[in-house]
Amino acid sequence: MRWLKTILILVCLSLGVALSQAATEGKVIKVLPHFLDLEGRHTLNPSLYERDAYQAHLRKTPAEQSGIRYDIQWRARGMKDRNVLLRLEVHAGKGNSAKPIVVEKSLKPRTRFSRWSALQIDGAQYKNMGAIISWRVTLWDDGHMIGEQRSFMWQE
Repeated sequence: MRWLKTILILVCLSLGVALSQAATEGKVIKVLPHFLDLEGRHTLNPSLYERDAYQAHLRKTPAEQSGIRYDIQWRARGMKDRNVLLRLEVHAGKGNSAKPIVVEKSLKPRTRFSRWSALQIDGAQYKNMGAIISWRVTLWDDGHMIGEQRSFMWQE
């Protein structure tokens, strides 16, 4: 009988800890950087094979690039009636590489499923930044980072 009470108490405690952690859970699941051509497209056809082939072509021909778009899959739970901030930071080869280029977007999270959002660098900012060295995508709730994904070259 004691074992049953002990097991029941441990289950309740672990459930309470899990629920408190899930209350402000956030995660950046996947980040897909895509070069954009002069017309703002990242692919010519809806096929994944065609997209990858066109991205390889754009990587080889920088004169045909007009920008870069980061497609980001993210999830935030337990944020009823609050927005989250999705932030992209990019270190590039030209200019002051110690100071990253920052793009932010305020978004409304879903309760159960993940979402895809896009952050884009284009125009004069893209032309002046040079080659991309590293990037980091973070998810923020009220000034607290709740999710992060970064390239392996990212340094603080």
